[in-house]
Amino acid sequence: MDAYYNCLGCMNRRVRVLTRDGQQHEGTIVKVDRNNVYLKTESNGRVQTSAFYPGYGYGYGYGNQILTLSLFTLLAIALI
Repeated sequence: MDAYYNCLGCMNRRVRVLTRDGQQHEGTIVKVDRNNVYLKTESNGRVQTSAFYPGYGYGYGYGNQILTLSLFTLLAIALI
């Protein structure tokens, strides 16, 4: 539940997210729900998600890439 409230506090701000498996992602938090955080990244192309089948998820079909990360996989969030 702490990750949920941390993400809410960082809404619409640029962050760097570190996941438990060592991956790092940078972008702006655009949405948070009880299970996922939605990160708008700078790269163009298809939407990549970690919680859904690739290509189907929040933001599909738009120019910006939205990365869906499960709150349970987050290790750290830092403002950048």
